[in-house]
Amino acid sequence: MISNTNTKKTSPSSFTYTVVRSDDEANAFVLPGNHIFVLTGLFRYARNEDDLAAILGHEMAHNVARHIGEKLSDTLLLQLLATLLCLSVDSSGTLSSIFLPAANVLYGLPNSREAESEADRIGIELAARACYDPRAAKRVFLAMKQEEDGLSSRIPEYLSTHPSHDCRISQLDDWLPQAIRTYKGDDYFGAPHRCQQVREDMAQARQAAAIA
Repeated sequence: MISNTNTKKTSPSSFTYTVVRSDDEANAFVLPGNHIFVLTGLFRYARNEDDLAAILGHEMAHNVARHIGEKLSDTLLLQLLATLLCLSVDSSGTLSSIFLPAANVLYGLPNSREAESEADRIGIELAARACYDPRAAKRVFLAMKQEEDGLSSRIPEYLSTHPSHDCRISQLDDWLPQAIRTYKGDDYFGAPHRCQQVREDMAQARQAAAIA
């Protein structure tokens, strides 16, 4: 089952959101063109609007920071280097078969983890500016970590595309004070208590929707 919602199409920074029923998979991703997919398995961890905003803010941040373009450029560069290596040094392809996995571990995966961390940092700021509590991001990762701690095995961080949950939670502790200042209005266009009214309006809208 797929549900699709568009933001205002007149805005160049608009996003399209698609919810995919897949309760066994906890994942979300964004495509070029600002199309975000959320798999329903994530709702095991995202229990309210603030939690969901943390997830969506992270995916938005990937496109804000142009991570997809960077990844494609890096992939093409590595493939070009492997091809040159094969043509100039080892026509059998043995060296390139070693080069590509090594380059991925030493270069590709660290860059991927760095991009994920950057998306975490930008994402909580985006959520805060939209008047969602940025502290929700830490709650989501703590819930994921709790489930992961119950697993018998896990992928080592250096072989993963994402930082460990412990790493991400620690980084959020460093970034959250700034995001909380934005959320409270102390560091966002000099508008103290800006989000208080916004959240009150959101609560009234939810109540009206529940009655309708």
